[in-house]
Amino acid sequence: MCTTCGCGGDGATIDGKAHAHAHDHAHDHEHAHTHARPGVRRRVVAVEQDLLAKNNALAADNRAWFQARGVFALNLVSSPGSGKTTLLVETIRRLQGKVGLAVIEGDQQTSHDADRIRAAGAPAVQINTGKGCHLDAHMVGHAAADLGVAEDSVLLIENVGNLVCPAGFDLGEAHKVVILSVTEGEDKPFKYPDMFAAADVMVVNKIDLLPHLVFDVEACVANALRVNPGLHVIRLSATTGENLEAWTRWILAGHQTARGARQEQVPDRV
Repeated sequence: MCTTCGCGGDGATIDGKAHAHAHDHAHDHEHAHTHARPGVRRRVVAVEQDLLAKNNALAADNRAWFQARGVFALNLVSSPGSGKTTLLVETIRRLQGKVGLAVIEGDQQTSHDADRIRAAGAPAVQINTGKGCHLDAHMVGHAAADLGVAEDSVLLIENVGNLVCPAGFDLGEAHKVVILSVTEGEDKPFKYPDMFAAADVMVVNKIDLLPHLVFDVEACVANALRVNPGLHVIRLSATTGENLEAWTRWILAGHQTARGARQEQVPDRV
């Protein structure tokens, strides 16, 4: 069981195949969860720090692998029901033929989302985390290898629906993208500040529903910017396509940057 978030990832699978979880769970420590005993809290913190350090090292390996191949990797995070998969499907439809695409899908169970992605025309690998509530760098590294992610392509990683644990786990992505739908409330950035602080982009989704809701978009954006002043905000509707071009333009620009950086690293052939 992860000390960071309490999830158990030993049952994780990639496209239905058993996957050894990334973490060394250090089960030699005492499972006394009262902080009244001297030293217990120190041991829990040490295990948590060790867990994150191992993940960060694997994430650095992933990042180097992506950068060497000009892969623009995005980690999409949100609460359940925000519209991540619909956004991915519509993104694939608009970017097909313009850039290579691959998708890693994270869910506790089922392959429904990966099936939707494949039907939209992009290769996808499904990671089922079992009792786990987030993807980690080890899972993503194996999934990317299984996918055979092409050079100079875009890798879209849909994390498990959760605004807490994925904030602390670097996957080696270029950017975390937090998706907030207008049905969730303007105060989400204050309730889950770690996620919004860790993200580089906030997509405000389902704006087509605004006429039917009591939701202040400006207040929501202001709250997010108070948590993270550098956050880039895109407002759109994945369902109707409204302003989706702002999202795809941003992806294409990032892809060009990643591709250019790789080409600069490759020495000119004589």
